[in-house]
Amino acid sequence: MSQPNRADLGKDPQRVSGMFDQVAAGYDRTNTVMTFGNDAFWRAATTRAVAPQRYERILDLAAGTASSSASLAASGADVVAADFSPGMLAEGSRRHGHLPNLSFVEADAMNLPFGDDEFDAVTMSYGLRNVQQPRKALAELFRVTKPGGRLVINEFSTPPGKAFRGLYRFYNAQVLPRVARLAGTNADAYDYLNESIRDWPDQKLLSSWIREAGWTDVAYRNLSFGIVALHRATKPATAASASAAATKPE
Repeated sequence: MSQPNRADLGKDPQRVSGMFDQVAAGYDRTNTVMTFGNDAFWRAATTRAVAPQRYERILDLAAGTASSSASLAASGADVVAADFSPGMLAEGSRRHGHLPNLSFVEADAMNLPFGDDEFDAVTMSYGLRNVQQPRKALAELFRVTKPGGRLVINEFSTPPGKAFRGLYRFYNAQVLPRVARLAGTNADAYDYLNESIRDWPDQKLLSSWIREAGWTDVAYRNLSFGIVALHRATKPATAASASAAATKPE
C-alpha cells in the first residue's frame, strides 16, 4: 500500500494532486460526515448562484468527483468538469460519466487548457484555496469566460462571530482529523485542510482579489455562519467597463 501523500502550505501541485488522488474514493462520504450534511446545502446554493441554463457552456473547475458538475448538468447546460487530480476525475467519471452533457478534463487552474471567452459561467468550489497562485487562477477564469459571463466561487472562509469562529477552529484542528480516520480516509489530508483554511484570506480580501482580476459586480454571501462564503462576480460586457467595483454584501 502506498504511503499517504501529505500536502503542505507550499501547495506544490503534484503533492496536492497526489493527496486528492488518494482520498478520491471516500471523498464525498467523508465530506458529508465532517460537515454534518451541510455539503449538500452548500452545493445546492452554489448551483442556484450559477443559475445554469439549458445549452449554456459552464466550467466547473476543481470539480473533484463531479457532484457539483452533475448538479449543474441537470439544467441541460453543457458542463466541463475540470480538475488537476486524475484520481478525482476517474471517480467522477465512474459516477457521472453516463451524463451526455458532462465531460471531464484534467486541468491546471493556473494555466487552463481552454481558449479565450469560451464559457457562459465558471465556478469553483473548495479548490481556489488549494492553488499555488490563486490570483493567477482568478485571472485564468476571467480569460476563459465570455464577456457578460459570471463567476461563482464557493470557498471555506472566516466566520464573522468571534465565539463561533473559535469553536469552528477547534473543530477543524481537533475533531476533523479524527472524523477522517473513522471514515477510513487519509487523515493527513484533513490536517492539511485545517491548515489551508486557517491560512486562507477572509471574505473581503478574497473579494479584492476577484476585483483585481478584472471581475465586476463582486458580492459575497456567508453560508452556515460564515464557514463557507459564496462569492459572485461578472465579466464586463466590454473591456472599457472593467473598472473596479466595490464589494457588495448580499
